Amino acid sequence: MKHVNSFAIGILALFLSGQIFASDAGHTSEAMEHAGQALAHGEDGHADVLVKHAEKALHHAQAAEKAHAEAHEHMSEAIKHMEESIKHGKMGHADEGAKHMEEAIKHMRHSGH
Repeated sequence: MKHVNSFAIGILALFLSGQIFASDAGHTSEAMEHAGQALAHGEDGHADVLVKHAEKALHHAQAAEKAHAEAHEHMSEAIKHMEESIKHGKMGHADEGAKHMEEAIKHMRHSGH
């Protein structure tokens, strides 16, 4: 049930972040989608699936960071948290990985694109 609720929250956050679609409907939205899935799986204790989605989120966030210098600070923070999420997920610490992915999502929202 946690997985469904967290996934729904991630999707809702994606749709409520209208600024994301205004500037970059590509990499940032993909990063948000995968980050939401990573968070949901981390909360459910699925460290291996958290890592897969966190790595995809990281890839798209890095591309968005390069494309949007004005949002560099928040996207850089998001990337740091995604890297920590992946690190903790690989150690089997799904809860800690989920916490870092939650922080990454917050920073991506504030990136303004």
